[in-house]
Amino acid sequence: MSKPLVAIVGRPNVGKSMLFNRLVGKRLSIVEDTPGVTRDRLYAECEWAGRTFDVVDTGGIEPNTDNEILTFMRAQAMLAIDTANVIIFVADISTGVTAADKEVANMLLRSKKPVVLAVNKMDSVGTVDPEIYEFYSLGLGDPIATSAVHGHGTGDILDECLKYFPPEEDTEQDSDVIKIAVIGKPNVGKSSIINKILGEERVIVSDVAGTTRDAVDTPFENKYGKYILIDTAGIRRQSKVYDKIEKYSVMRAQAAIERSDVCLIMIDARDGVTEQDTKIAGMAHEAGKASIIVVNKWDLVEKDGKTMDKMREGVMHDLSFMSYAPVLFVSAKTGQRLDRIFENVNFVFEQSNMRITTGMLNNVLADAQTRVQPPTDKGRRLKIYYMTQTGVKPPHFVIFCNSAELFHFSYQRYIENQIRATFGLEGTPIRMTIRQRGDKDE
Repeated sequence: MSKPLVAIVGRPNVGKSMLFNRLVGKRLSIVEDTPGVTRDRLYAECEWAGRTFDVVDTGGIEPNTDNEILTFMRAQAMLAIDTANVIIFVADISTGVTAADKEVANMLLRSKKPVVLAVNKMDSVGTVDPEIYEFYSLGLGDPIATSAVHGHGTGDILDECLKYFPPEEDTEQDSDVIKIAVIGKPNVGKSSIINKILGEERVIVSDVAGTTRDAVDTPFENKYGKYILIDTAGIRRQSKVYDKIEKYSVMRAQAAIERSDVCLIMIDARDGVTEQDTKIAGMAHEAGKASIIVVNKWDLVEKDGKTMDKMREGVMHDLSFMSYAPVLFVSAKTGQRLDRIFENVNFVFEQSNMRITTGMLNNVLADAQTRVQPPTDKGRRLKIYYMTQTGVKPPHFVIFCNSAELFHFSYQRYIENQIRATFGLEGTPIRMTIRQRGDKDE
């Protein structure tokens, strides 16, 4: 049984994202005094009175607008309303009841969903502002005085939400769910590929670069398994990160990489690998994440019999530090080869979790030293005593020797290549730590 879902909705700039952050206890949603900052739906887990449930933050609803992004935001909010068990409608005491509030309230009444009315920005402690009674006119029941800044009223809101949850049943937390971060520079088709996979407009898609600002989590299940897809804001060059909102988005994308199991590194087939693509791929590599390089918009490339091979060679050359990562050529528009993504996700995830016994590792190590003698320096020869695996995601190996200084990088790379040739470990980076006899932490 899935967890109950609570959707936070309201017109722009009433404090929905701040309330979301307050409820989940983390600064997940971007908060700025700029209407329209939250564009997609942002999910997070919340716990109250022994119940665990999901909360979704939505973009502000502008009932009547011709603006493309605001129209998308309204559609996203409506999708959240359709899937929620309970809706928290956030209004603003400082503006009173507006025409837009009445429009949104009517939309909620038509949805037939339970609604909890939170009147936000009531920051003073003590007597309740009498203007709160104006909000009874919305027909949504008793308004709850709320301060997202100070946390007043949030307990009352959650108590009210709990009344509408379905009966609690014993549910096991899925431990076999793979978290996939979809990363790449702006406008390479990250949101489009997620929408094509899901078969719905789950994430805002627009030709306006930078449409996705938050990292959005979407649970998903198909014949290959259970996944959480994380759509991230496009990562721009640092010099192009002008405003605070853009900077938060880059930080959020980096955080999405950190909490993912597998990264899909999106490349635009028409551009090939750019300098920015290299930096983004480097973030996933440095974080030790299993990765797949996904070349999107393959339908827009003119091809002959050797186009794919040439493109693969170019990608491998430009991303030489990620030569372990498989390369897929797909089209989010036509759906070409999208099924292959999940086959590869499962494969590289298993590879990043691979454990190798110390005995097998040392057989490979002995064979490698027989083929290529360890380096020497001024008469001293590197002696390698043994190797063991200490961790996974990514596989982490510790090698004990007589001198870390003699263990040149080129010989480390040689040992890594021998490990890969024997055990595969495709799609995942490898961490290698060199310890010399006498190290305190040996």
